[in-house]
Amino acid sequence: MRKSLVIVLAAATLTFSLTACGNKANNEPSKVEDQQVAITDSLELLNNVWAGYADEEKFPAAGGDFSEENNTMDAPGVYSIEDAEAVDYALGFPAADIDKIDGAASLTHMMNANTFTCGAYHVKDSKDIDAVAADIKENIMSRQWMCGFPDKLVVANVGDYLVAFFGKNETMDTFQNKLTDAYPSVTIISEDTIE
Repeated sequence: MRKSLVIVLAAATLTFSLTACGNKANNEPSKVEDQQVAITDSLELLNNVWAGYADEEKFPAAGGDFSEENNTMDAPGVYSIEDAEAVDYALGFPAADIDKIDGAASLTHMMNANTFTCGAYHVKDSKDIDAVAADIKENIMSRQWMCGFPDKLVVANVGDYLVAFFGKNETMDTFQNKLTDAYPSVTIISEDTIE
C-alpha cells in the first residue's frame, strides 16, 4: 500500500511538472531572430562597440584623422575620406576604392597603430561590399610593416558597413567580441594571420 502511494505521488508530481513546463514554454515569447540594426554612420557604429568596453578593458585610444574637427582622444572619431592616400596610409583602406564609400571612422591604439587599428566604412552600394572587403584584405596583407607586425586582420560586415581591424591577438579578440555584442548580425568576411 505504501509503495503504491509513493508511486502514485511520484507519477502525479511528474505529470504536474511536465504540464507546468509545457505551459511555461507556451507562455514565453518566441525568440526574435537578429534584426538588422539601423546605423546612422560609421562613427555611430564604432561608438556603439566602444561603449561596450568596461573601463578596465579600454586601451589608450585615439580616433579620427588629424584635423582639429575630427581628432578625438579616448574614443572613435570621424576620418575624412577627402585624401584617399591618407586613408590608405593610416587605416589600410585602398585609395582606388575611395569612391565606393561615403563615410569613415577610426579607432587606433595611441601607443602603436600595429597594436590595434580599426576603420569602419559606409559602402554606398551594397553590391560592392564583397569586392571592397577583398580589396581591403589584399591591401593590408601586402603591407610592409614597421614597428612590429600586427598578429591578424579581420574584415567584418554589418549592414552596409565594413569594419576592418588589425592588431595584436588579445586586443583584436576583445574588439571582435564587443562588435558581436553590439551587432549580433555581424558577418566575419575574413580573419587572417599576418606574417
